[in-house]
Amino acid sequence: MDILAGISGKVVIKKFQSLGYKVARQKGSHVRLTHPKSRIYKPITIPFHKELKIGLITQLIKDVNLTIEEFLDL
Repeated sequence: MDILAGISGKVVIKKFQSLGYKVARQKGSHVRLTHPKSRIYKPITIPFHKELKIGLITQLIKDVNLTIEEFLDL
């Protein structure tokens, strides 16, 4: 799991945008992403922090139905 350490919120947002997610809104330091095919992909909220915790990144990856390897390849 150390391969996910030190990833910023900005990088995670860009990776999910490459899947087709769009920024719906931002409130404070949290960015809400939605997908045009919202019935298939659920909306996710990502903190726009310098470094995200590994557990949060793992949960976001699971929410989008990806594996860690697929996420890192984006």
